[in-house]
Amino acid sequence: MRSAARIASLSLGAARDDSLSPRPAVRAVVDEETQLVQAAQGGDRHAFSLLVERHQRTVFGFLRARLLEAADAEDLCQEVFLRCYLGREKLERASTVGAWLTGIARNILREHVRKMSRRREVAWTELCLELDQLTHAHEGHEHDALRFLPKCLDALGQSAREAIDLRYRAQLRMEEIGRRLKRSEGAVRLLVHRARQALRNCLERKLTPGTTAT
Repeated sequence: MRSAARIASLSLGAARDDSLSPRPAVRAVVDEETQLVQAAQGGDRHAFSLLVERHQRTVFGFLRARLLEAADAEDLCQEVFLRCYLGREKLERASTVGAWLTGIARNILREHVRKMSRRREVAWTELCLELDQLTHAHEGHEHDALRFLPKCLDALGQSAREAIDLRYRAQLRMEEIGRRLKRSEGAVRLLVHRARQALRNCLERKLTPGTTAT
């Protein structure tokens, strides 16, 4: 992954320290990673290198699922770790470093949407961020809701799937979608609205304890 090499360059080639490998106890791992963040924000590039090594795949994956362009995900992944390193984001309230970094990534995504509002690919990101909102009510699922999105999309009816794909991936106007689906513009708007609601409900069920997530 190109972003990994570019991010890691900030660490100036720091060598791996096996003494900082995660220990079995979850609390010990959380404490250790918190110390790594604090050390990195104090200028310790070795600690920063370890943070990148441990979390860059997860952060990149979070961003890539919500962006149409891989290059955008790579750029924003670098921004996440740069903010961490420079201390612009403080580790507060998050139960784990991973959740904290994901929170930074989500904030950066929102900034990206505002800055790039005229670009075609931001509508998909906006939809993903909207769907992300429901995960806030589910402890332990801060950033994994969209792993269920493909199955939830498959569960939609054919017309609803086509409408979502044409609106958020192909970035077509409602009028054009109506022509392709042989429906009025008003009918298409209602179809897209109901499809989005169905996606939210599907993700909600997947994240609710006691329901089947497969």
